[in-house]
Amino acid sequence: MKQLLIAALMVFLEGTILHAQEIPWNGPSVDFSHGKLKVSENKRFLVFEDGTPFYYLGDTGWELFHRLNKDETEKYLENRRAKGFSVIQAVVLAELDGLNTPNSEGNKPLIDNDPLKPDEAYFAHVDWVINKAKEKGIFIGLLPTWGDKVDPNSWGKGPKIFNKENAYKYGQWIGNRYKDFQNIIWINGGDRDGGGENTVVWNAIGEGIKSVDKNHLMTFHPWGERSSSEWFQESKWLDFNMCQTGHGQRSYAIYKRIIVRDYNMKPVKPCFDGEPRYEDHPVNWNPDVLGWFDDADIRQAMYWNLFSGGFGHTYGCHPIWQMLAPGREPVGLARHNWYDVLDLPGAFDLIHARRLIESRPFLSRVPDQSLIVPAYFPETDYVVATRGDGYAFVYFPTGWAAEINLDKVGAKILNAYWFDPRKGEAKLIEKLAGTGTRKFIPPTSGRGNDWILVLDDASMNFKTPGL
Repeated sequence: MKQLLIAALMVFLEGTILHAQEIPWNGPSVDFSHGKLKVSENKRFLVFEDGTPFYYLGDTGWELFHRLNKDETEKYLENRRAKGFSVIQAVVLAELDGLNTPNSEGNKPLIDNDPLKPDEAYFAHVDWVINKAKEKGIFIGLLPTWGDKVDPNSWGKGPKIFNKENAYKYGQWIGNRYKDFQNIIWINGGDRDGGGENTVVWNAIGEGIKSVDKNHLMTFHPWGERSSSEWFQESKWLDFNMCQTGHGQRSYAIYKRIIVRDYNMKPVKPCFDGEPRYEDHPVNWNPDVLGWFDDADIRQAMYWNLFSGGFGHTYGCHPIWQMLAPGREPVGLARHNWYDVLDLPGAFDLIHARRLIESRPFLSRVPDQSLIVPAYFPETDYVVATRGDGYAFVYFPTGWAAEINLDKVGAKILNAYWFDPRKGEAKLIEKLAGTGTRKFIPPTSGRGNDWILVLDDASMNFKTPGL
């Protein structure tokens, strides 16, 4: 018995030490006193009315309104606040039989599945959740409906309830209901094709909302390995682009194909990855052969997105989006209850990226591969670079060395750091002249040994990266 107690204590201490470096977010995740969100003047970022930059750190809580009761909602939102999440993406007419299976309080969203007959009791709970998120300084990325209510033929239970006419009226109704809620970002779509017969319905929802709500931004959630830009780049209701790199890729190729393309599109609109690989998700739904996405995959997807032009990033965890719990059928081979995976390592690592990005001039940052002297990198080990006024970040996903063009930073003297994206810690390497090229070799290498090289103009007197 004594040996068992000692073993249990060791496990507890190891867990404590593992997360000892994770400093929780202090206070509300977002300060709403800065005003409404808008697109920045350079069209690359989101900012508040007073010009304060907004870091979009999202979580896919798709089934939040549908499956969690109030106590569970409080638990989930508080966990995400402490990790620095600024947006929770959630669906009003939910994916998992959201029309015919009642929410935790026994209410369905629509009477007779009619979009023009909303059930007040159901929406009162949605109101409560959104207000609870606001208390914690969190935006709700609000999807009016999941895509199977527009297009059930791809997958999902549906039923199809929308056409052009009722979609516009539903958009007006829901837009009017939430136009004065401070913490709303509209997300049209719902994991579906934006083209074909679907286009008129998605346009109707977007236009319906925007006809009454002048306070909130809007994007579109596409299906896997696609982007909103493919269908709605010039739509007036689309304020910024969202892509879904999806759950089948472990390669930088998907970011070249989508994020890099979106960043270079005209007219210029902010872009980001709103649904990447999920933690604890089977890779390409084939775990026996390919395994499961883990924290190393989460960090790779995030930094590849951010350093390639993304203005923010969304995280996902496979059991959490569906709020899996005993008595519920797992979707997509999910293997844990949602409340048991709130603190996976990848979820903890997200806060370090937010602090790093926010520790340097925010609105001047651009992707810049010219920092890296041309060399071969496998797509799974691809080194990416970004720079802003007086600094540059270079992401090394697996420890491959790279030669860096120091002239691109534009400084006489540079402070060079290694930033550990697993712990959020930075170590000064040296001061060096800001001219010529220099080969940098990360401290460790191999899968899971990712590092960020930070190059600062010494004259700027920046604080330590990530602080």
